[in-house]
Amino acid sequence: MTDARYIRNFSIVAHIDHGKSTLADRLLELTGALSKREMSDQVLDSMDLERERGITIKAHAVRLHYHARDGNEYQLNLIDTPGHVDFSYEVSRSLSACEGALLIIDASQGVEAQTLANAQLAMNNKLAIIPVINKIDLPGAEIEATKQQIEHALALDADEALLISAKSGTGIEDVLEAVVARVPPPQGSPEAPLQALIFDSWFDSYRGVVVLTRVVEGTLAVGTRIRLWSNNQVFNVEELGVLTPKPVRVDALHAGEVGFMIANIKRVVDTKIGDTITDDGRPAAEPLPGFEEIKPMVFSGLYPVDASDYEPLHDALDKLRLNDSSFFYEPENSLALGFGFRCGFLGLLHMEIVQERLEREFNLNLITTAPGVRFRVTTKDGTVRAVESPTKFPAQGDIARIEEPIITARIFTLDEYLGGILALLEDKRGVQKGFEYVSTKRVLLTYELPLNEIVLDFYDRLKSVSRGYASLDYHFSGYWESDLVKVDLLVAGEPVDALSFICHREHAFPRGRVLCEKMRKLIPRQMFEVAIQASIGSKIIARENVPPMRKNVLAKCYGGDITRKRKLLEKQKEGKRRMKRVGRVDIPQEAFLAVLKVTE
Repeated sequence: MTDARYIRNFSIVAHIDHGKSTLADRLLELTGALSKREMSDQVLDSMDLERERGITIKAHAVRLHYHARDGNEYQLNLIDTPGHVDFSYEVSRSLSACEGALLIIDASQGVEAQTLANAQLAMNNKLAIIPVINKIDLPGAEIEATKQQIEHALALDADEALLISAKSGTGIEDVLEAVVARVPPPQGSPEAPLQALIFDSWFDSYRGVVVLTRVVEGTLAVGTRIRLWSNNQVFNVEELGVLTPKPVRVDALHAGEVGFMIANIKRVVDTKIGDTITDDGRPAAEPLPGFEEIKPMVFSGLYPVDASDYEPLHDALDKLRLNDSSFFYEPENSLALGFGFRCGFLGLLHMEIVQERLEREFNLNLITTAPGVRFRVTTKDGTVRAVESPTKFPAQGDIARIEEPIITARIFTLDEYLGGILALLEDKRGVQKGFEYVSTKRVLLTYELPLNEIVLDFYDRLKSVSRGYASLDYHFSGYWESDLVKVDLLVAGEPVDALSFICHREHAFPRGRVLCEKMRKLIPRQMFEVAIQASIGSKIIARENVPPMRKNVLAKCYGGDITRKRKLLEKQKEGKRRMKRVGRVDIPQEAFLAVLKVTE
């Protein structure tokens, strides 16, 4: 058992692409956790997607042994966290398992929105924050300007910031010394009743669910009969271990230590992130604070291109759910697309990752409907319903009021791009809450925005108007009442449910018109005229026509009486009228993607 005085639990947090995974690689290398031969770039990022995109999707924990300059050997538990706004709850739980955090800031880009959000999370968890300025060897590095931003935006002492280059290895030993000196040792008694925090879990085909845990109080030993606080389920601990990053078995984890636990748990859904593990025979008086049920924020329909892929898609979603408890799905049926699933995601990146994993790992071709959010609809009889799909939207006449989810967004940008960004936020129905210069050229904007306006194209348009310089961070902040309507698309008089969308009444007319124009180009011409209409209830707000293909029935008339030609044309006209009445229009797959591009 290691003396708690020589244990340090710390995390690395940063904005995307500021060098978090590279620094983790250097720390593993310097402490001898892996030999040169075993090293690879982004060691802790195990998924192909993580390596390709340069992002961390899952949290990881690794134990390092470091001989400090004071002559003592320290046990350092590094908890690597996801870097994207979608996974902010996981980041907050990982941070609550630590006593300190390394806050990485790119010397060439300075403080970004996610840096600010992560620093705020670390402060809320009362962690010792060590600012680290990375990439100091880049030609565009602005060290002094970055120090100013650390003081203005983060209110941290810039003189204590460490200057490093994770890629070349400059200053890495100073980082480890700072962790030993500035991060406090864990508090907690090994004799107290057991309290352990779950901060991540995944499914192993051979051993069931593997839980990453930090023991806050007491001792977790092999054979302990444990109880999970949120659902009162009881299990026996079969195996304990630590990741170095290779798994190494241990007999017990004591207060202050971090490791993994296997207890014959069959479903990841049972091990909720942020939950408390306690001893069933000698339970703790209360759970650890901060636990929340993870709720999906963005919803979308996933349908197989080929109807015969429905069962393989169902199996693939089941397998994905084993490793991702924040992902939710239920069967859904669409007249246009057939059988599929309504899926809930933490955010747009999460949705993109799930879709890409389904296509890559399970070889599925999918159609994804336009992402939407969960609205609160109060009907005239006083019933409150949660509606996440346009197909479940009540009739316009039955609705008393509609509330939509709101986010508080923080945007960092250079002042030269302010005009375009403010116009974009205005267009997205934003309400300004804050406007602050954090340095001579960089501005921090705080806005309240409807989440529904964010899910389609906001991020892309923000990057376009700022030439890639703006960064965005947001968190859910409640609901507000809005004048929202459901816009239906009718093709040849038939509503196409998969092309319906919900938007603000102000935007319904222009979006309906744009969608009709796009559909006119995408729907192939038939032998009869096809009307494409956008409607709100029974009111048509936009219309386009796909002209019919026309056979030249007069080709065989070389002269002769005009009445013969007129008779042939009338016969053709009658045939087209009859065809229009009974004809069906097949809608191509590209048409369903048109909704995603309605606001371009």
